[in-house]
Amino acid sequence: MPDATTTAPTPPAPPAAKARKAWPHQWKELYEEVIDTGLCTGCAGCVIACPHDVIGYKHEPGAYKPFHLEDELGLDDCGHGVKGCTSCTRACPRFRFWETEADQHLFARERRPDEVSGIYRDILLTRAGDQAVHELGQDGGLVSAILIWCLENGVIDGALVSRLEGDGGWNAIPALATDRESVLAAAGSRYTYSANTLAMREAREQGLQSLALVGMSCQTSIGPVMWHRKVGKVGRPIKLNIGLLCSKSFDDSIFEELFEAKYRLHKSEIVKMNIKGVFQVWMKNGDYHEVPLKECHAWTREGCNLCPDFAAEHADISTGGIGENNDWTLTIVRTELGRHIISTMVDEGVIEARPGDSDPGAIALMHKLAAKSRARWPEWANPSARVGIPVTAAP
Repeated sequence: MPDATTTAPTPPAPPAAKARKAWPHQWKELYEEVIDTGLCTGCAGCVIACPHDVIGYKHEPGAYKPFHLEDELGLDDCGHGVKGCTSCTRACPRFRFWETEADQHLFARERRPDEVSGIYRDILLTRAGDQAVHELGQDGGLVSAILIWCLENGVIDGALVSRLEGDGGWNAIPALATDRESVLAAAGSRYTYSANTLAMREAREQGLQSLALVGMSCQTSIGPVMWHRKVGKVGRPIKLNIGLLCSKSFDDSIFEELFEAKYRLHKSEIVKMNIKGVFQVWMKNGDYHEVPLKECHAWTREGCNLCPDFAAEHADISTGGIGENNDWTLTIVRTELGRHIISTMVDEGVIEARPGDSDPGAIALMHKLAAKSRARWPEWANPSARVGIPVTAAP
């Protein structure tokens, strides 16, 4: 038996201390593992999470990426990270085990191999009951209807969305919507990228506490990843996550270099766009044009090339116009909050709904596109995003 002078074994660290010690990752790891490898989607989660404001973002053609602002340690390291700041990696929805961590936080389990479109509760076809909202929105106008209803019923006090920059332009930029008018001003789809999370700055300045985030799949994973990794107060205002089904977005230069140069479709004359097997373009003079998607691939935004999430798997509600009818929105209800909002809106007549299996082709297409997106996630990266996808045989 040891005497009083014998050094006793060090007891195991408590779980909280272990968790802190197990997360030493800072900008250096984020740069090396996500940004420099092409996994970065340009979602700007790291930008809004940085407490020292040393991560910038280029929201312009050929960019849409975060970058480090300090010069002392170069592009791939951070003085604050060296001192222990880890906010950027905690907020990144492509760093390490991002998918399983978000799944555990939202659903208390990991996605199964047969759930290539993510975990969900219900699939519906929905559309706005308000004719004005229906007409101004894309397909069924569901997203606009949700935001207006949530604002008017005190569920949120603002929404992080995108809008078009200037008059007659098609450059999508982050925007904050706080009322019906600003929601409808942001209605409709854009197929170029907007890091809607950057509108968080304006929301902070206005002191807003309850926000909806409307974004592509990469953006809607930010909140659950932040919450799971306990990044701090930055993610707390995000109360509702609305995800947009997305296989890719395009660089803004597609307007000048393809639509205008080849088809003489000037972006100042375009009033609406959609993708239904082809790139559909409607003009102010009433003309309608179709551009083959294969011609657009060269303008695919770099951040989309390796993204595995078509179905916005970590949103409360995921939506997309991939059904046979442009008047209805395919609606994937994933969380209890999402179910409560949709069911209440249906009960109040704010939206119409019918079973998703009334358009089985839309559901089959979602699963097909989800599997296709997951297959492009590289096998050298965190394997969880490829669960359910066959392993490529070695040559």
